[in-house]
Amino acid sequence: MEIKRSGSQPSGKGPEDWFTGTVRIDPLFLPTEPARAGGASVTFEPGARTAWHSHPLGQTLIVTAGCGRVQRWGGPIEEIRPGDVVHIPADEKHWHGAAPTTAMIHFAIQEYLDGEAADWMEKVSDEQYQT
Repeated sequence: MEIKRSGSQPSGKGPEDWFTGTVRIDPLFLPTEPARAGGASVTFEPGARTAWHSHPLGQTLIVTAGCGRVQRWGGPIEEIRPGDVVHIPADEKHWHGAAPTTAMIHFAIQEYLDGEAADWMEKVSDEQYQT
């Protein structure tokens, strides 16, 4: 058994290549063989969001605070709130982030395949985000 104490892992800023706006990533756990799942708590300030991306084995988001948005490629923007659980299938192009005027926090859980958990693509434009 291993206990990772709160605050024992440093927070990080969401990389500019992968995020728009102010995003903080707090690591929760990385996979330990033979497991493949890793997770983080991600805080998006109002208007902040991911770039378009996909996950080779899918992703699960659990909203813990605030109000956010999620969209799959070609689909409508969906509002997400605390208690909502979003499952994104493998290789589905999508983005997620905060609402325009409200911050949002979610746990993001994804599996790694050959050391990779995400395929990052182009940024979500302001026009796409506002739609």
